[in-house]
Amino acid sequence: MAFLDSLREKESGKGGRNSGEGQVKGNNGNLNGIDDLYILGDFFDFWFSEGHVIYPEFMDVVEMLMDLKERGIRIHLCEGNHDFFLADYFTGQLGIEVIKEWASIDLDDRRVLVSHGDTVDERNRRYLLLRRFLRSSFFYKLQRMLPLSFLWKASLISSNLSKELTAETADALTEKMRRFSLRKFRDGFDAVILGHCHKHLMEEQKVNGNKKTFAILGDWLQHDSYLCYENGAFTLETFRSP
Repeated sequence: MAFLDSLREKESGKGGRNSGEGQVKGNNGNLNGIDDLYILGDFFDFWFSEGHVIYPEFMDVVEMLMDLKERGIRIHLCEGNHDFFLADYFTGQLGIEVIKEWASIDLDDRRVLVSHGDTVDERNRRYLLLRRFLRSSFFYKLQRMLPLSFLWKASLISSNLSKELTAETADALTEKMRRFSLRKFRDGFDAVILGHCHKHLMEEQKVNGNKKTFAILGDWLQHDSYLCYENGAFTLETFRSP
């Protein structure tokens, strides 16, 4: 992927600025200041694995992630509405942190919530029921009993169904995410960073006199967008795919 290639080029001195549809945190000098990379879900269109065996077409991008990890970047993968059950492979086999729904992280003195964002709309009960079933212990045990080749072929069905049940305009989803962020600001978070919606934006606002940040990452395929945190500030950046 162009994003991962650009990070490796940056380390070797060939590239420009940080790039990717992730939240890149840079402070301590690893890879020219990049310490942590947060990828907020739907990195893969589906995910089923067994031991070290994964879908063959995903191998190249997984090797790129491991290359970045070996060079000092801490990788954090958030599960999305397309890719879940990631922990068996990425944590169990590769030692990469997996975030199942959301995480609270500290950036300097700021409390930041990161999440894929597919559970923001609590009124979309059809999707939430599907999500609960697909992540249930029953479905986990069931998929472990089935051949990977069958799961990989059948995955397009669940992927398309998930797309249908979460389909809405980017503006409508953005407004729901904005309302969600306001609730989290009142809970004490200083920033809310979400994926899921392919619209990219960053907004700064005041809540009780304190500066708050709301951001949606966008994507790497259409917008070439990513969020960077450096020197105490967030910036929404873009890069260009080759």
